[in-house]
Amino acid sequence: MRADTPKGLKVTFAARRDTPKLKLPGLIVALDTPSLDEALTLARRVGDAADAFKVGLELFVTEGSEAVRAIATETRLPIFLDLKLHDIPETVERAVARVCGLGVSLLTVHASGGPAMLERAAKRADVEATGLTIVAVTVLTSLDAPDLDAIGVTRSPVDQALSLARMAERAGISAFVCSPREVGVLRGALGPSALLITPGVRPLADESDQKRTDTPENAIAQGASAIVVGRPIRDAADPREAAERIARAIRPRS
Repeated sequence: MRADTPKGLKVTFAARRDTPKLKLPGLIVALDTPSLDEALTLARRVGDAADAFKVGLELFVTEGSEAVRAIATETRLPIFLDLKLHDIPETVERAVARVCGLGVSLLTVHASGGPAMLERAAKRADVEATGLTIVAVTVLTSLDAPDLDAIGVTRSPVDQALSLARMAERAGISAFVCSPREVGVLRGALGPSALLITPGVRPLADESDQKRTDTPENAIAQGASAIVVGRPIRDAADPREAAERIARAIRPRS
């Protein structure tokens, strides 16, 4: 156990030291399935048409860390663990220490957790040196201005996303999640080195339960480093073909 491990926390450091890096511009395919078997089937069908795979709450709650290990071993691609941690700083730091043992490349936390939480998450990842990048989620793509107003936020979604991103940057975060509608503003404010990941991406810009969406091409053109796509690939008759079509749309033309 490392000397600066939080008191009372025993961690098994089994992380792969060759944690893969996300290729940019990147296509992150969301494995939003209720079981590991279904997730692995989807990952195999998509294959290397993806640049990374996302493990979210549904799969993690059902299958736990075994899902992360199994998908990482099967695909050898970066894993984006989308847990959106939001708790007191001590609890989040301890969770980050645990995640560092899984060989994960990217882990989400809510920027609205505040500067102390963000700083401790970022420092914990740096201390463990497993290649984990902490990603701060700004404003969920399911929220619009009336939704923010309902929870007491009077700023527009773009102003709130920018405010949270700047606060997270001051706390040591260099990777952010925002909708395609805010990504251009964040790119301009945070500069070329920031990693900007955009969910809410739809080939035909349909919204479903997400309100601030756009197409893959527009998201990348506005400054996204990577996009997250779930249902348009998961529910396609041929998931690999769907992923390849989106990947071609976001790659620079030679």
